[in-house]
Amino acid sequence: MSKTLIIGASGQIGKITTQLLLNDQHQVVALVRDKNKLSDLNSPYLSVTEQDLEGDFSQAFASCEQVIFVAGSGGNTGDDKTLLIDLWAAVKAVNYAKQYDIKNFIMVSSIGADDPDATESDLKPYLVAKHMADEHLINSGLNYTIVRPGSLNNDSASLQITTQRPSERKDAKVSRENVANALLQVVKTAPGDNRIFELFDAN
Repeated sequence: MSKTLIIGASGQIGKITTQLLLNDQHQVVALVRDKNKLSDLNSPYLSVTEQDLEGDFSQAFASCEQVIFVAGSGGNTGDDKTLLIDLWAAVKAVNYAKQYDIKNFIMVSSIGADDPDATESDLKPYLVAKHMADEHLINSGLNYTIVRPGSLNNDSASLQITTQRPSERKDAKVSRENVANALLQVVKTAPGDNRIFELFDAN
């Protein structure tokens, strides 16, 4: 069975995704900075590796066939961490994936990453980082899926999603559980054509 590396497995979407893959009996390598954050996950399909994304984390890719990059600097950090995690760590992950001949790279990006100049808000540095990370993946030669969720919330999974951007900005939202379930489906789908899609809760 193929093995999936989840980078950022202790984050909100990352942990839900990890649990869903384990429930579906997928072999998972969970890359985290602090393994204690996954102490409540017990599965024979799980191995946890403690790595710092600001350093060299290439060894985590060994024996994996698929990667999900769902790491993020978080909303309470400054632009320096956005640069180091959302951009630079993502770029390094793509480079490591090429080094280890990863078959499919799944990048969790953001709505607005296609055109950061269209956004005039405090989120712009974050969107620029996501845009550049996405572009690096697109130009890498790897097989890829880029998922760009709308505004995230903690609603329970409705399992009702759409890739069509709602006409009203207030409706351009999606629950983290729905994103995680979408990532599970991407993992279960054999790699085909490269894909980029936005993701929203279906009303």
